[in-house]
Amino acid sequence: MKKILLFAVAFCCWLALPAHAETIRVLSPDRLTYVDISLNRGKLIYTAGYRRVVTARKNAQPDTLDVPMLDPSPLGLMTNVADLSRNLELKKTINRGFHRQQYQLRQGKQRNITAEENAFSLIVTNAEAQQHGISMEVNFRVFNNNIAYNYRLIQGGETSALIVTGEASGFDLPEGTTAFISPQSDAMIGWKRTKPSYEEEYIWDAPAATPSQYGHGWTFPCLFHEGERGWLLISETGLSSNYCGSHLSDATPEGLMTIAFPMPEENNGFGSTGAQMGLAGTEVSPNAAQTGCTPYRTITLSPSLKPIVETTIPWDVVEQLYEPSIDYQGMRNTWSWIIWQDPSIVYDDQIAFIDLAAELGWEGCLIDGGWYQNIGREGMERLFAYCKEKGIRPWVWYNSNGAWNDAPQCARQAMHNPIVRKQEMRWLKEHGVAGIKVDFFAGDKQETLRLYEQILSDANDYSLQVIFHGCTLPRGWERMYPNYCSSEAVLASENLVFNQHFCDMEARNATLHPFCRNAVASMEFGGTVLQKRLSRDNQSGTYRRTSDVFELATAVAFQSSGQNFALTPMTLDPAVTPTFAVDFMRQVPTTWDETCFIDGYPGQFIVLARRSADTWYVVAMNAREEVLKINVQLPMLAGKEMNWIDDKSGVRKVKLDRRGLFKAEIPSNQAIILSGK
Repeated sequence: MKKILLFAVAFCCWLALPAHAETIRVLSPDRLTYVDISLNRGKLIYTAGYRRVVTARKNAQPDTLDVPMLDPSPLGLMTNVADLSRNLELKKTINRGFHRQQYQLRQGKQRNITAEENAFSLIVTNAEAQQHGISMEVNFRVFNNNIAYNYRLIQGGETSALIVTGEASGFDLPEGTTAFISPQSDAMIGWKRTKPSYEEEYIWDAPAATPSQYGHGWTFPCLFHEGERGWLLISETGLSSNYCGSHLSDATPEGLMTIAFPMPEENNGFGSTGAQMGLAGTEVSPNAAQTGCTPYRTITLSPSLKPIVETTIPWDVVEQLYEPSIDYQGMRNTWSWIIWQDPSIVYDDQIAFIDLAAELGWEGCLIDGGWYQNIGREGMERLFAYCKEKGIRPWVWYNSNGAWNDAPQCARQAMHNPIVRKQEMRWLKEHGVAGIKVDFFAGDKQETLRLYEQILSDANDYSLQVIFHGCTLPRGWERMYPNYCSSEAVLASENLVFNQHFCDMEARNATLHPFCRNAVASMEFGGTVLQKRLSRDNQSGTYRRTSDVFELATAVAFQSSGQNFALTPMTLDPAVTPTFAVDFMRQVPTTWDETCFIDGYPGQFIVLARRSADTWYVVAMNAREEVLKINVQLPMLAGKEMNWIDDKSGVRKVKLDRRGLFKAEIPSNQAIILSGK
């Protein structure tokens, strides 16, 4: 017999169907994003989508039509003591209700964030788990256009520790879905066996069932286009030392992708591919950094791209793990290595780049790999003293490596050993160093994630910010670790120097990252190349295909509170770089109070607005082969006089009309920037 029970709450209902199926619907605060959770023949499944308003009768609630973005998808964990993905039975449901939080994010795309959610949890178990007194809590948090879920393993007997060996967690994509995704590489390949490092090329609007290049699936984040239904961004957040990093498997022919764990070969074969976990007590909140909790799987979905670009879900569901030792600030740094390469890591060249930072009015200078042999500690201390004299704060590069790849650069034994690491950090603090850039991690095993967290925690004790390079995707770290600055985890600017192909693809990649990689985390790209040739003499090497203003626009489009720009002393020569371009780079910020997506399509073009204090920067970037015609409204700039920057005219003043209308024609590989208060 069918019976219906309705909860007396606004955001969800419980529908008890025939004995084999039970369904829970959780709605977002605006009631337009939904998750349906079912326990069907012992398996937990969910579907997700949005509700399209189809009518709005006077004095009546509008009618809605469900638009599913995920077909029924599996949930569950596999452990070494019980398989909690099958033969499940429901023990309890927990209505966690509506929550509103307000927080600040110093180094993100929004500063003052208000996040509203409805939350619901289920506790399930099975006979195998009950033998060990174990149950599993599944926590769903539903925001407007965003969904996050994680698991918490609860101790109820003698077993208090286990290994999570895998997840059933899946994402079943509708037929016809296309993808903008990057493959997970083989382990222990590439330069000096330093992969995987999230530096593979994307597939572009290709069928989601396309086999990945290496057969290991796809790195987070993953952007999907479901035609007229809209867009879906899948990622992970809340990753700490309590778990391993994960990625998505290849899709089955039916479109199902599941959570995949690291490969055994990562980290030179050392460490488990699963997650070592202590079990939680019943009073622990479902935060990902807590004992017994997994990271969150996040889903951003919408008929349009605006919620994808503007999402704050990676930070909404995590918490700060320790207090900052100082008030960390955003920084703009000169960086000799990216154009002048290894030979520049010598004393005199570093003096030139410290002088360049001072001339530009920037805050810092990054001294890259090679300093240990070429400059030495005594020379570094003289450089540190010179930085202090010039009002510049240095950053110093380190190799994370102990024994997991062959990367030979200097300072190799400093960061993986806690005793040496703290001695090194004390030396850096004593000499006024602002931060460290740590390289060559290559892997997502829990063993490696522990090293990330140890470096961050120790660095905070010595008032150092941290940038990671050759690394995993950061997952909520801007909020979790207050001295965290940024990560590479992308085919970054060094590849522009190494191979012309990446210069040819630069515009296309630059107009993808705000929708995908940079939508979920800070991205240390190290770009804004203003020389025509990527070499010390500007006469050889790869050549840039993008215009000067396009390169300036990347300084706004790419979000990172610490930017290591590619300008060189030659850049100050008006014969090399237009004066207006240098003037723009003198004042461009690296931290933002507000981000607004205006228009665009991944890999083709983007119109993006960011605000720092009371100054707006709007960039319109064209990666298409044909001229891009822009006709959009910028209400935040209505009636305001702005600086209009383009390659043809340089800088001129324009006043937008009372609607903030912005019309322009932009040639291929070029951009237009509006800036002003």
